[in-house]
Amino acid sequence: MASPIDIDPLAALRWQVEAGADEAIGEAPVDRYAAIAKPAKAEPAAPAPKGLAERPVAPNTSAPLPAATAALQSARNLAAAARSVGELAEALAAFDGCPLKRTATNLVFADGNPEARIMLIGEAPGADEDRLGKPFVGVSGQLLDRMLACIGLDRRSTYITNVIFWRPPGNRPPTDAEFAACLPFVERHIELVSPEVLVLLGATSAHKLLARNDGITRLRGRWFQFQSAGMARPVPAIPVYHPAYLLRQPAQKRAAWRDWLGILARLKNVTVNHTGGSF
Repeated sequence: MASPIDIDPLAALRWQVEAGADEAIGEAPVDRYAAIAKPAKAEPAAPAPKGLAERPVAPNTSAPLPAATAALQSARNLAAAARSVGELAEALAAFDGCPLKRTATNLVFADGNPEARIMLIGEAPGADEDRLGKPFVGVSGQLLDRMLACIGLDRRSTYITNVIFWRPPGNRPPTDAEFAACLPFVERHIELVSPEVLVLLGATSAHKLLARNDGITRLRGRWFQFQSAGMARPVPAIPVYHPAYLLRQPAQKRAAWRDWLGILARLKNVTVNHTGGSF
């Protein structure tokens, strides 16, 4: 082995460069394991001018309401002022407080007979509904038509709407702010139609209108009472499976069949045989 004096300093330096040690850090080696980082001392805050802390800050009464709060108040005012379903549709068309309006093609207000005994409420429009401006006109709507036919009804004898009036982009779930902006119109819609029976299609409409968080499998087929401030009487309401859910879970159609026969029994005030049949 060569002694230290036999090593060529230039060759040693070249070897270190090739090994990656190509930067000089200091004149003397440092034991990094022994180094202990000391926290920097915080600079003391400058004292506030005398008397400033004791002086109360007056509220800024001229500050504008947050956008969501202003939209909700506008929705309540417009909805309350409507004296007919037609006026409510016009008020909703003029309402700019829901951001979905800016991305949707059409307002999807309602379909069917506003004087029908039964009112159906779903969640939100999809692509077909957005294109045509009517609720439940796609594949889910075709199944809904068959579900109505099983109890002797159609779109001329029912009234159909949603809790959201514009299609969310990409069919994403509506946000809480979007629901809040639409809900005053939905409640006023029910008040003006004043149906004998309210059918809530799917978990979303049941959650928003009944203020319950149970899953649809626990809610479906059970009767509740819907009541709002502008109603003289509560309306019997029943959550059922959404047609889109039944398309994904056809095994649940048997349970849905029983629910719809229960709706028929409620409308006719008779006992209906729940066995057999499907849609």
